[in-house]
Amino acid sequence: MPKLSLIPQDERNFVRNVDWNLFGLFLEIVNSGGISAAARHLNKQQPTISAGLKRLEEHLGVELCHRTSHGIELTPAGRALVPLCEAMMGAVRTAPHEVARAANLVEGIINITIMSSIVSPEFDAAIAAFHALHPGVEISLDVVAWRGVVKALKLGEAEVGIACDSAPSEGLRYAPLMKEVQQLYCSRSHPLFGRTIGQPSTLCDEPFVMTGEDEPEELERFRRRYGLGRHAGGFAENLHEVKRLIELGVGIGFLPTCVAEEIDRGHNLHPLLPDDLLPSYHVYLITREQDARDTPTELFLNEILGRLHERP
Repeated sequence: MPKLSLIPQDERNFVRNVDWNLFGLFLEIVNSGGISAAARHLNKQQPTISAGLKRLEEHLGVELCHRTSHGIELTPAGRALVPLCEAMMGAVRTAPHEVARAANLVEGIINITIMSSIVSPEFDAAIAAFHALHPGVEISLDVVAWRGVVKALKLGEAEVGIACDSAPSEGLRYAPLMKEVQQLYCSRSHPLFGRTIGQPSTLCDEPFVMTGEDEPEELERFRRRYGLGRHAGGFAENLHEVKRLIELGVGIGFLPTCVAEEIDRGHNLHPLLPDDLLPSYHVYLITREQDARDTPTELFLNEILGRLHERP
């Protein structure tokens, strides 16, 4: 491609003459990793995408990227343009929702698929603030195992989900919501009450309360490494019911520390493992990679993502 000269342009002419869709096209090329991939994603011919990129470069008077064997490599000008394009596309996407909010036309339902017993101040605050602003919107929480959350999002049966996921899926976007730490608990009546067990494998013969599909993969690996759960004493998907079975002496079992602290009002649970051994993982706010969402969902995502971005 011939080198383009940097020619000062009249700002008003640029705004009037440029095709604003080209900025979205450039962002699609960047996000797709190349012109060919962008053409496939947009269901357009490759020469059409190449011509659009060339038109944008001519409007700006500078090269934005170079083609490589692996796709494209952004120039300094291209790297500078990416966040500007993201801001423009974000503004365009939210425009109808902000207009609806200003006109008090926000109604409908937000369906959120969520794993059980999430303890997140940001999530709670976002729901409370959103409801105060838009009382006409119904907020529905569908509680399922974390694998069910991911499956519902991938199948298009949900727009917003909260779950752990050690292997992020293509087509989904993940925003870290919180970090959960798992602790192994026994009941007040258990012979191990009051003790700290430095070697988890010594507990391999203890009856165990299992959590089925709601068990995070990081916890499953930890449990199998030390042979925990070899003898199942009970089973429950819901963490409140897991806690119930542990309290009743059915077996020892894992709970997220934040959940145990919130629901163990009577201090009937005792942590068995030292802090430096505890398995942990992230819980994410998960959404589908798409531009078009209904107004209530889009505004709720703006609310919670804004709170997550403001965290230290």
